[in-house]
Amino acid sequence: MNKSVLSMWVVGLTFVVASVIEAAPTADPAPPVAERRPFDVVSPNGNRRDDYYWLRDDTRKSKEVLSYLEAENAYRDAYMAPSAQLTQKLFDELVARQKPDDASVPVLDRGYFYYSRFVPGLDYAVYARRKGAMRAPEEVLLDGNAMAQGHSFFQIGDTEVSPDGTLLGYTEDDVGRRQFTLHIKNLKTGETLSDRVENVQPEFVWAADNRTLVYVEKDPVTLLSVRVRKHPLGATQPDPLVYEEKDHSYYMGVRKSRSEKFVFIDLRSTQQTEVRYADAADPQLRFTPVLPREADLEYHVDHLGSNFIIRTNWRAPNFRIMSAPIATSTDKGTWSDVIAPSDDTFIQDFEVSKDYLAINERSGGLLKMRVKTWRPGKDMLIASDEPSYAASLVHTPGLDSSTVRYVFSSLKTPRTTYDYDMRSDKKELKKTEPVLGGFNAANYRTEFLWVPARDGKKIPVSLVMRKNTPLDGTAPLYQYGYGSYGASTDPVFRSSWISLLDRGFVMAIAHVRGGQELGRAWFEDGRLLNKKHSFTDFIDVTEHLVALKYAAKDKAFASGGSAGGLLVGAVSNMAPQDYRGIIAAVPFVDVVTTMLDESIPLTSNEFDQWGNPKEKKYYDYMLSYSPYDNVSAQHYPAMLVLTSLWDSQVQYFEPTKWVARLRATKTDHEPLVFSVNMAGGHGGKSGRFERFHDTALEYAFILRQLGITE
Repeated sequence: MNKSVLSMWVVGLTFVVASVIEAAPTADPAPPVAERRPFDVVSPNGNRRDDYYWLRDDTRKSKEVLSYLEAENAYRDAYMAPSAQLTQKLFDELVARQKPDDASVPVLDRGYFYYSRFVPGLDYAVYARRKGAMRAPEEVLLDGNAMAQGHSFFQIGDTEVSPDGTLLGYTEDDVGRRQFTLHIKNLKTGETLSDRVENVQPEFVWAADNRTLVYVEKDPVTLLSVRVRKHPLGATQPDPLVYEEKDHSYYMGVRKSRSEKFVFIDLRSTQQTEVRYADAADPQLRFTPVLPREADLEYHVDHLGSNFIIRTNWRAPNFRIMSAPIATSTDKGTWSDVIAPSDDTFIQDFEVSKDYLAINERSGGLLKMRVKTWRPGKDMLIASDEPSYAASLVHTPGLDSSTVRYVFSSLKTPRTTYDYDMRSDKKELKKTEPVLGGFNAANYRTEFLWVPARDGKKIPVSLVMRKNTPLDGTAPLYQYGYGSYGASTDPVFRSSWISLLDRGFVMAIAHVRGGQELGRAWFEDGRLLNKKHSFTDFIDVTEHLVALKYAAKDKAFASGGSAGGLLVGAVSNMAPQDYRGIIAAVPFVDVVTTMLDESIPLTSNEFDQWGNPKEKKYYDYMLSYSPYDNVSAQHYPAMLVLTSLWDSQVQYFEPTKWVARLRATKTDHEPLVFSVNMAGGHGGKSGRFERFHDTALEYAFILRQLGITE
């Protein structure tokens, strides 16, 4: 398209796209305006009018809807045209920091070192292994670049080698809807077998016979994980059903114990879990509950010897670790504590071996690593002198290993992988993530603050800035938040942030309620009928940082994606005056309508997080904060909204409708730019470098609002 003149005509759709003439730089282009078509969203608690419901097209084939989305992209390009050179410069910066031939830390499994690596200039990973030592000849398992050819989107989900090392199972998605296809490759001949299983979860496991794959089948409409099946190698008949979950509020996954003796089916809702196990060598794969599901009981299981090792919230809101005899696991009276409950330490994850137990725990708002021997003796917290950081457990094969692998990172320290040996008390540096382009961590500093919330709670905040950035109330602020599902936003290194840090920004993560940075209570205080705490926490952090002169009042930008997009969407309605700009990526903004419709993918899994709007108390509360429903005739800050047509988690029509309603309602003249990835999923474009196009667009949009041109 010729960008000097933008003109579009779409048959059957009433919207306006003004001509854009670069010769008149004083006039911004006019955005498309969607037609209003009244539609009643039916609810037991009253109907609501939705003028833009027609923009929902589950087939993604409607010509008028696709034309409207293309018009939004054309407006995006026209509005951003004056910043095209800066956008390209930012993209080049982001790419230039990546090591062209970077590779993962090898993992030893059954005599082979497995790893992935990149080929300079290409987007996708090559998966490979070497027998016995890294100096041995390389055996390429999969070449993602060759596999991605001809696809506008491509993703390898999971790769699993059979126990005897001769077969490779792998899943791939070439649409972006997370409906993966399972394939099998013969590693002796290089042949990809005719076995093909479609519409599955990315993860799967091999049974002990080297000929049976266990996988999770998805519902083709709701995309829920509903059935576990087993696929015998070469089977031509429908795969036998292993387990079917009737309660669609549960997510389901399969995995193996670290000992590889058991196959587990994990069933998880927001507040309940159930784990079923089968002997991996059992041809029938007969699954039995470790403990039948109970209301508000969560647990996660691994295996060691004659016991299950269990992380559970049974009589322990912040979780505990217990040992349960396999033979009596359904009787909690036979369980015993390995790590007792704590009021101030939240146990997030663990890994077992014959010699040690490794624990990822949260205390003081930070993720930390602890290792201890099974017998009384060694019990050590791996500490750091940085004020804000995360030490993350990396799960690796090998029950007999005496080492535990973890990654240390902070907002100024790139991901650094260590192997800690329990026997020698020594840690070995395996890799520091390379950051090219002259990056020097010594030029930056991090801080960790406690910000008072309006109700008296203390909100943890992680900050990073250049050492020479003045903290006199003049710096621009980029504040990120999430705060849902108990997912904590750890202060780990983000190489992309350097582009804003080096332009004088203070970068902040507001660890708002809804995550679990401060334990289970922090999560409970930010969901269901407490959800608004996430929004007010975020606003309070911004106002406090401005008051402390970390940032200028008129230079604060809010950013969030998915449920974090809900966060900043709600904030845009509640405190638009506090922000110069808002970035909402794949935002969950039409909360009530989506949660009323169980045909929309993943809806029924979410009731424990948001509430079921068929119940009036939840309907009224959700309606009071839903960003789409609370758009009003007021001034909004500059906004950039991003979505993907094939997003399976937040459907494209939510942000599309939100943008349309904002355009028709807001009273300001600030830019509202909507970017639609026509070939991407929830994570945007696929490929190592392609994702940086959205980041470059975001940063260029932000910098344009501040008049920064380079």
